[in-house]
Amino acid sequence: MRKLSLIGFVMLIVSIPTFAGGILTNTNQHVSFLRMLARGASIDIDGVYSNPAGLAFLPNDGFYLSLNGQSAYQTRNIDTKFFLFPEDGNSRHYKGKASAPFIPSFQGAYKKGDWTISGSFAVVGGGGKASFDDGLGMFDSMIMGSLAANKNLQALQTATGANAVSDLYTLNSAMDGRQFIYGVQLGLSYKVNDWLGVFAGGRMNYFSGGYEGFLNATGKSNVPNIGGTELAGIELDCDQTGWGITPILGADVKLGKWNLGLKYEFMTSLNLENKTKKAEVRQGGTAMGDEGNPLADYKDGVNTPNDIPALLTAAVGYEILPTLRASVEYHHFFDKSAGMANDKQKALRHGTHEFLVGAEWDVTKQLSISGGYQRTDYGLADNFQSDISFSCDSYSLGFGAAVKMTKHLTMNIAYFWTTYSDYNKVAGTAPAIVSTTYSRTNKVFGLGVDYKF
Repeated sequence: MRKLSLIGFVMLIVSIPTFAGGILTNTNQHVSFLRMLARGASIDIDGVYSNPAGLAFLPNDGFYLSLNGQSAYQTRNIDTKFFLFPEDGNSRHYKGKASAPFIPSFQGAYKKGDWTISGSFAVVGGGGKASFDDGLGMFDSMIMGSLAANKNLQALQTATGANAVSDLYTLNSAMDGRQFIYGVQLGLSYKVNDWLGVFAGGRMNYFSGGYEGFLNATGKSNVPNIGGTELAGIELDCDQTGWGITPILGADVKLGKWNLGLKYEFMTSLNLENKTKKAEVRQGGTAMGDEGNPLADYKDGVNTPNDIPALLTAAVGYEILPTLRASVEYHHFFDKSAGMANDKQKALRHGTHEFLVGAEWDVTKQLSISGGYQRTDYGLADNFQSDISFSCDSYSLGFGAAVKMTKHLTMNIAYFWTTYSDYNKVAGTAPAIVSTTYSRTNKVFGLGVDYKF
């Protein structure tokens, strides 16, 4: 089998975004985001992430603490058409599941006069595990196309009277992947005057991921000469770790009923180091050496770029009534300037644009309800998308409530879901054209408590 047919398997080393935000960034680090979305002008404890400069305007001196837990569930559906697939319409459906049953986050702040020190711990990127138990179309089509062109198998097809080369063997593949980027943030906010607050700080990011998968094509037991023989095989068992620092600056302008929040997170240089148990490609039962091995880049100790893109957020909040507030917000992720594996960021048409709007209403002194909307445009292109690593433009809706249990304790509860636009990709040349449709679903539930002393 030609080496080229195996190269696509290296694309298993991918990101697995589970939450809202950019391609490699999670923005929902507090349940208040899930229930309102546009929190970039917040003056509350969730501002530790969304508007850290606004912490300078917290109403009282003292400690502010928040503990949040979120559960996120996704499906990733892939419909692939390839002329060698024997199913009706030459189409196969592949379904992957990604889940993060419990994602914790913690925010804390201490205000004294004009100064506020704050910190947080959260999953700032990734945040789940993806499983494709029945393989993927990109691998099935590549292996089937290569085996169909094999002269020895073509001769065996003629000798046995088989309808196609694919009748001579069975093909199996599966993949599990996980990715978490843990972030610890620390910063200082300062109230310059009655209308201006500023912030400077940083976040230490630690990446932990793991990928385990296989693919094999084995001759059927009733086929002479190749019965039970492995025709092609791949095994991958690779863990990756890395770390990087994100400098963060912010400003908050408070003018009467208006509040403007600004934040800029610099790009984080992040290289992932492989800790590999196995990265083997076999042809006819014989393992390939390092030369020409499409998995050679994933040998133990090799580094792969996985930069976290710079992020600019700008939000405006307005107090319509003493009991009713609304905000609009914009995010821009500078994805095209962040290094990714094989420089695939260059294929993007532009960085990620996000537009958010949200409102919150105090129904009573003890209960506030809220809702919000977010639109995400990734600037996607065919050369950026693959079966394992794909994104889809989307809109998200969230709603929930804040319940003041006591004058010190508030509970936040929220539900958030995302509706994705299908992405259609066509690759290859006739007759070996592969037509793929990508689609996703996403649902998140969150529960958290805020406490102020």
